[in-house]
Amino acid sequence: MGFDLQYLTAALHSGRKYSYLPFSLHIFDSVTSTNQTLWNLLAQGGQPGCVVIATQQTAGRGQWGRQWISANGGLYVSVAINSKLEATDSYQLTLATAWGIAAQLRNCGVNVGIKWPNDLVLNSRKLGGILTETKVKGGKITQAVIGVGINWANPVPETGINLELWQASQPVKPISCLEMLTSKVLLGIESGIECLFEEGVNILLSHYLDLLTNMGDRVHFNNLVGTIVGVTPQGNLRVNVETYNTEKVIAPEIYIEPGTISLGYQKSSV
Repeated sequence: MGFDLQYLTAALHSGRKYSYLPFSLHIFDSVTSTNQTLWNLLAQGGQPGCVVIATQQTAGRGQWGRQWISANGGLYVSVAINSKLEATDSYQLTLATAWGIAAQLRNCGVNVGIKWPNDLVLNSRKLGGILTETKVKGGKITQAVIGVGINWANPVPETGINLELWQASQPVKPISCLEMLTSKVLLGIESGIECLFEEGVNILLSHYLDLLTNMGDRVHFNNLVGTIVGVTPQGNLRVNVETYNTEKVIAPEIYIEPGTISLGYQKSSV
């Protein structure tokens, strides 16, 4: 794919004050899955900060066992993270990654938001997604791999959007090349993980909610109707449910786990 490693390395060094994650880059034209390739490298002695990059996956994985369509021309990245989080807090890695990448892209002019729990959105359409996989021992996460897929120049469904086509309609092209996009994704992962581990989950959550496009949306769940008011540190959706008595509206809060409700996308009319 002619990936310019020298350009990417320079972009990474110029974009950060110091190395929180010691990136070790492994670049491929095509892999079955960047996450699986990275797990294989870790089994062979790879260390936290190890990165696998590809522009095609032949057997990409999505959340909850779904297939991730990974056509040629996209960006597929997996990063190994050293974590001592409780297993029940594993979703914090996904929240951190989503916020970090969205913030990096917004800083250079791509108005990316977050759709709960793990999608990156642009113009209300899916730009990318995140899959975090972990290994657990004694209730603690011992190893974690964070996988990210971003639509760059690959074909996308009606509910998706890719950066190249979006940029064609912009007066200025914020992301000049695939290497620049890759550096923004990696720096985003790094900044999100650093925020989580150095500043804590409450600070991270406040950043995540600032970019969450679902805030205030009305949802239907188990014959209930409610309004999205936030996300818990475990990644559950916080919903105020509307119930009525003869005097007033009562809005008890419920928590909805990722994977138990789909907030969906509207198909593009373009």
